[in-house]
Amino acid sequence: MKTTTRIAAATATLMTLATSAFASGGRVDNSGIVVWIFLGFCGMIVAAQMIPALLVMFGLAKGVMAPREEATQETGK
Repeated sequence: MKTTTRIAAATATLMTLATSAFASGGRVDNSGIVVWIFLGFCGMIVAAQMIPALLVMFGLAKGVMAPREEATQETGK
């Protein structure tokens, strides 16, 4: 339990340090609405391709964890 608490504290500390770097100003973004629509469309493509990939990964994990069925050979007597 102590390990989980330490990891959570370290993550929170790093997150607060990173946010101050983003708030320091930066460049001025002069991108138009067309650029933002294009980026949104690209994001939708990536999100749409992640859904089947996740389903395949869960299917593989389910197949690996499932108990094996023994094949029985029946004789035709």
